[in-house]
Amino acid sequence: MTDTIIHLGFWELLIGSIVTTYTLIAGGWVLAKAGRSPLWILLLLFPYLNVVAVWVFAYMRWPFVDRPASPSVPDGER
Repeated sequence: MTDTIIHLGFWELLIGSIVTTYTLIAGGWVLAKAGRSPLWILLLLFPYLNVVAVWVFAYMRWPFVDRPASPSVPDGER
């Protein structure tokens, strides 16, 4: 019987940590730009919950998209 254990070296862990950190920072920035709390990005760290979180985020109300259009002001009245 053979036990399969994944042994990650220093460089694999370092690159994985950098990629994960960059993904969390970039995702938090996108969420903030969308008018949501950047803490939503932490849900992506949990398996299966990340799929549900992305699905909910995609179909929730978007404040910057769903807001009513502001009336345009003619140039002479500014």
